[in-house]
Amino acid sequence: VRLQTQPKPQPGQPLLYSGTFDCFRKTLVKEGFQGLYRGMAAPIIGVTPMFAVCFFGFGLGKRLQQRTPDDVLTYPQLFAAGMLSGVFTTVIMAPGERIKCLLQIQAATGETKYKGSLDCAKQLYREAGIRGVYKGTVLTLMRDVPASGMYFMTYDVSDLSAPKILFAGGLAGIFNWAVAIPPDVLKSRFQTAPAGKYPNGFRDVLKELIREEGIASLYKGFTAVMIRAFPANAACFLGFEVAMKFLNWVAPGL
Repeated sequence: VRLQTQPKPQPGQPLLYSGTFDCFRKTLVKEGFQGLYRGMAAPIIGVTPMFAVCFFGFGLGKRLQQRTPDDVLTYPQLFAAGMLSGVFTTVIMAPGERIKCLLQIQAATGETKYKGSLDCAKQLYREAGIRGVYKGTVLTLMRDVPASGMYFMTYDVSDLSAPKILFAGGLAGIFNWAVAIPPDVLKSRFQTAPAGKYPNGFRDVLKELIREEGIASLYKGFTAVMIRAFPANAACFLGFEVAMKFLNWVAPGL
C-alpha cells in the first residue's frame, strides 16, 4: 500500500521509497516492528468469515455447473466458480481494505487522524455514512472477481496429494496476484484519496497514473506482493485441507 500510494516527488527530489526493501527498512527504522503490521486489525477480524464465504462461494459456483456431484469441471467452469467466490467476499473485504489502507498511509505521513481500526470505521461512517466505509467496492470487485477465478482454477487443477498442497496453494496465490495487482493499485489510490478527488472513480485514477507515471505504475508493489503471495496462500490452502479432513473425520455424513 505504501509503495502504491507514495506521492510523486518534486523535480530533483528522490522517491520516498526506492523499492520494496527500502520501504521495509524505513518502516522498520521509523516505526519499529509493529509498523509492518499497521492497519491489520480490520483484516484479521474479517479473515475467518471472509475465507469461509470465499470457499463457500467457490463450492456453490461448482455445484451450480454440475449435473451430478461427480462431474469434472472444465478450466473455464472452475474459473467461473472462482469468480463467484470473489463476488461473495467483497462485502467483507471492501471495508477492511479501506481501513487498512488509510491506517498505513497515516503511519507513513506521520499524521494521526485515526487511533485505530475501530476509530477509523467510526469516523468514516460519521463523515460519509456507509458509502464512506465501502468506498472502493467496485475496484475491490474488479480486483477480486477475476483474481479469485485464477486463484481457484490454478489450485483445483493441481495434483492435490498431501506433499503438494503447499506448492499448489502458493502457486495459486502467485497467479491470483498476477491478475490482481493493477486493480489493487487503483483501489489503494482511490481509497486513500481525499473526498472528491476522483469524481469519475477508477477512470480518473487510471488516467492520472498513466499520464503522470506510465503503465508501469499499475504494477507498483509487485515485489512485495509476490514475496507475500506464495507463503500466505500455501498456508491458506493447507489450513483448508486440514480443516476439511478433520471435519470429515468428526462428521463424515455432514
